[in-house]
Amino acid sequence: MPDRVHNFCAGPCTLPLPVLEEVRDEFVNFNDEGMSLIEMSHRARAYDEVHQNAMRLAVEVSGAPDEFGVMFIQGGATLQFAMVPMNLLGNAQRAGYINSGTWGKGAITDAKPHGDIYVAWDGDETGYTRMPHTAELNVEQNTRYLHVTSNETIGGIRMADWPEVDAPLVADMSSDYLSRSIPWEKFDLVYGGVQKNLGPAGMAIVFVRKSILENTSRNIARYLRYDVHHDKDSLFNTPPMFTIYLVGKVLGWMKDKGGLPAIEREAAEKAALLYDTIDASDGYYTSPVDRACRSHMNVVFRLPTEDLEKKFLTDSHGENLVNLKGHRSVGGCRASIYNAMPTSSVKALADFMAEFQRANG
Repeated sequence: MPDRVHNFCAGPCTLPLPVLEEVRDEFVNFNDEGMSLIEMSHRARAYDEVHQNAMRLAVEVSGAPDEFGVMFIQGGATLQFAMVPMNLLGNAQRAGYINSGTWGKGAITDAKPHGDIYVAWDGDETGYTRMPHTAELNVEQNTRYLHVTSNETIGGIRMADWPEVDAPLVADMSSDYLSRSIPWEKFDLVYGGVQKNLGPAGMAIVFVRKSILENTSRNIARYLRYDVHHDKDSLFNTPPMFTIYLVGKVLGWMKDKGGLPAIEREAAEKAALLYDTIDASDGYYTSPVDRACRSHMNVVFRLPTEDLEKKFLTDSHGENLVNLKGHRSVGGCRASIYNAMPTSSVKALADFMAEFQRANG
């Protein structure tokens, strides 16, 4: 196997090397069944053990209390943009949304055809460089839920403090999913695509408060109903078996590392390596993000000129530091340092940044 690069891709994500090696060894003949896992029936005993183990680990690692059920649903977080209002909003019910950036805006756009949606705070006024304070939120009466995006992947901002509001929260946590603890008492529903921190693309993990399932809509297609997925143990149809299999292994790896406390601590340490490098550069590297809202997963930064940014990206690629180009909508540079990103890789990037400044400052 050739040397692996330092992969700072924003998604799909870097996965733990021990997990990849284990999957490689099991891929052709899983559990001595004479076939790959992805060739067998999703009703087979061997797969059912994989499926149930992944669901159990999702609950255990997340710390979700008994009041919550877990579901594996294909389509990623983007499908949830529509499923949330379709299920949760009944007659004359409203939902507030925080427009915190690209993905907050996307959730609003897809929710509007399915309910009475209003914007409780608009980050466009501040250039999407920070998250709101609770006092800035305009949560109206009869609000069924307030939707938040915990981390904006493109803008590099995170919701460091959860809103203190009367309405239940619903959160898209895709790009910092299970990188920090979740205050479950605040939420009715939490969802996120797995392709940032937990596995290959292809599905979302959705946690739902069981008590609300009695009142979710039945007037939609069966696949779009949370009660159906919950009642069928996420086996209503053929599930994304390989994704679930790999997610289960990543969750097991996270558990072995010490669970969310260890993951959260390591995430803060890795992010600090890069932010300290940026802050110590005397303005050579700059981040547009409010310091209190700096993401621990997606570190965005600029160099003095676009020409220098192009050279930075070319030279860093030559050092096996790859996928550092910022999103096409905002430009600049972005280092995504998800759960499986080794600290040694982040240190390699910080060292390169310092050396690049010395050589090109």
